[in-house]
Amino acid sequence: MNPKPLGPIPDPAFWRNKKVFITGHTGFKGSWLALWLHSLGARVTGYALKPPTDPSLFDLAKVGDLVTSILADIRDLDTLQEKIGQARPEIIIHLAAQPIVRDSYKNPVETYSVNVMGTVHLLEAVRKCPGVKAVINVTTDKCYENREWVWGYRENEPMGGYDPYSNSKACSELATASYRDSFFNLQDFSRHGVALATARSGNVIGGGDWATDRLIPDCIRSLLQGEKVRIRNPFSTRPWQHVLEPLAGYLLLAQSLYEKGSEFAEAWNFGPEDSDARPVEWMVKRVCTLWGDAGAYEVEGGEKPHEAHYLKLDCSKAKARLHWHPRWNLEQAIDRVLEWVRAHARGEDMRKVSLQQITAYYDG
Repeated sequence: MNPKPLGPIPDPAFWRNKKVFITGHTGFKGSWLALWLHSLGARVTGYALKPPTDPSLFDLAKVGDLVTSILADIRDLDTLQEKIGQARPEIIIHLAAQPIVRDSYKNPVETYSVNVMGTVHLLEAVRKCPGVKAVINVTTDKCYENREWVWGYRENEPMGGYDPYSNSKACSELATASYRDSFFNLQDFSRHGVALATARSGNVIGGGDWATDRLIPDCIRSLLQGEKVRIRNPFSTRPWQHVLEPLAGYLLLAQSLYEKGSEFAEAWNFGPEDSDARPVEWMVKRVCTLWGDAGAYEVEGGEKPHEAHYLKLDCSKAKARLHWHPRWNLEQAIDRVLEWVRAHARGEDMRKVSLQQITAYYDG
């Protein structure tokens, strides 16, 4: 059997001293990205609200000590423009969002305000800040019009979204496309010099995620408390992947945008291999088995908000043009999550543990 392909990894020589602005740096994905960029030698400025959970990876890994951290709201256009102007970044990665499907049913206006107008504010600020060369708006696999296909969605499939979260991210994609056409047009790249892309990842898992109504964090909370894990939709299939997988894709894409400009200014999928699109019940069984004898689960009854049943991403374009490939399969990803959780339970230095996992990711 041939070994799985392992594509390029983020290049410290490129990232050293690059000025990078991350929105949402206090969140789960943002904290991992800030740690990784700092380890690569980048000069990182983060802009976000305070960490959305307590505990949080941001606090445990003391990410605020490594970056210039600005606590402010993406919906505050004046402050956002001021802070981007002061930071004068070369690369911007936009992660700030209301990321939970169930919360979007409870707070649809806030979800659209953050996810749509937050994106518009970010892009407006880019227009006013000279020197920005590469911008990535991170959305989601749920931005597609879901037709419950058994094959993966490609980047040119129609946008959609049933619930307010998914639909708001589709709107964010459309707003980004409009700004690219209207203000950062590829035919006029030599004048404005801004390469603007979007990135759509799968369902990310990893250590340091304490969000509510997200499968793995809910599992871990129940197992730590000695309770049965309760699952809502056991047969829903999702493209699960470790958080470092799409982050590696974003970093490779950002470098290509910076170096090659308009050639890469479009939408990109960064999902797992097809074999890692697994049902919820498979995920929970795997986690409970690895946890040991105390691990058990049950399926919740009653009415539940609508969620897509089947979702996969086609990542052929990223593999062909960026040479990006997933490095950890789903079993490895779950192992890394539980490794992180157990280290935290032992009281270990979680910045050190997280950086060790980033190093291990390079080895595949």
